[in-house]
Amino acid sequence: MLADGARAAPQDANQFLHEFAMVSTGARKTWIGIRRFFRDQSAELSDDLRRGGPAAKVVAIGALGLFLVLIFLGIYWSRSPEVFDVDAATRAEMENLGREPVTGAVTTVALIQVAETLLDKPGGYLTNDITPPGLLLDNMPSWEFGVLVQVRDLSKAMRESFSRSQSQSIENEALAKAEPRFNFDNDSWALPASESEYRDGIGYLHIYLVRLTDPQQNRAQFFSRADNLRSWLTTVETRLGSLSQRLSASVGQRRLNTDLAGDGVAVRATPAPVDELVKTPWLEVDDVFFEARGSAWALLHFLRAVDRDFAQVLQNKNARVSLQQIIRELEATQQPMYSPMVLNGSGFGVFANHSLVMASYISRAHAALADLRALLAQG
Repeated sequence: MLADGARAAPQDANQFLHEFAMVSTGARKTWIGIRRFFRDQSAELSDDLRRGGPAAKVVAIGALGLFLVLIFLGIYWSRSPEVFDVDAATRAEMENLGREPVTGAVTTVALIQVAETLLDKPGGYLTNDITPPGLLLDNMPSWEFGVLVQVRDLSKAMRESFSRSQSQSIENEALAKAEPRFNFDNDSWALPASESEYRDGIGYLHIYLVRLTDPQQNRAQFFSRADNLRSWLTTVETRLGSLSQRLSASVGQRRLNTDLAGDGVAVRATPAPVDELVKTPWLEVDDVFFEARGSAWALLHFLRAVDRDFAQVLQNKNARVSLQQIIRELEATQQPMYSPMVLNGSGFGVFANHSLVMASYISRAHAALADLRALLAQG
């Protein structure tokens, strides 16, 4: 029996090798047939395209249709979102929570709504897109960055000032987690994506809002005080000052260096020329314009919310009219733009200069902010 088994083993092995060779040969023939089919079809399609046959028409029509779809989507996605009503948004949020609005609710809801609009507007968040048409757009990503900067500034102010009674107070846990989420890299496509981090930040803001409006606990607070407001407005003032200078540089101007003016013993790290030409590169003019437009859009909502939550402080300082004037200047920055592109005419030239118009509104808002901070500093 052992001998019979020994003789059967080589026979089984030979049969297995024979069957394996047959299968391998069949797979090889199949692969060769597939390659030959696609090669023939490719050659036929190439000949058809050269002769202008039906395949050429189908390809041309498909390419044209795809091009038109991308153009339409690009135009649609490049439209700035409309300004929303912060009071209506707060009422809707309070109804969903079944709570009554409290001090700080309007500002918190405004921050949440602005951040959600950044992610959920037509086309979604475009800055980190890697496919057309988002990849080919630059105006909307600039607008998004302007909004994001204001979101970051307000979330930082809420964590450090608005939610704390004094410098040694314990910071709110939810806000401490929300603020760094908004400071995540704005063009990360994956692992993690920027949108996922920002949505986490929005989630923590919702947690703060729920605790803030809960009358049964006092872990979350919002302090409507003049010094808290002044601290945030200082940051806003520097942002607007920078934007107004960058917008004005669209036409180019030689400016004197005033970095050390007003301090006779001030020094700087490295030397700088007495005067220099400041001019925004031509390809960046529209980017600066839309960044300023996005920043003003977000700030408009935040200041309207501040007008509600800090109403008593503003009324006591007789400063509410100053805030309302700032809001009016920012509203003007959101007027419809009828030109298909950002025009950059020379100062008093034939063509308009949209950057200078935007700089005018931003500069007036910047000056009014300085006056508002001075009023809030008065006893």
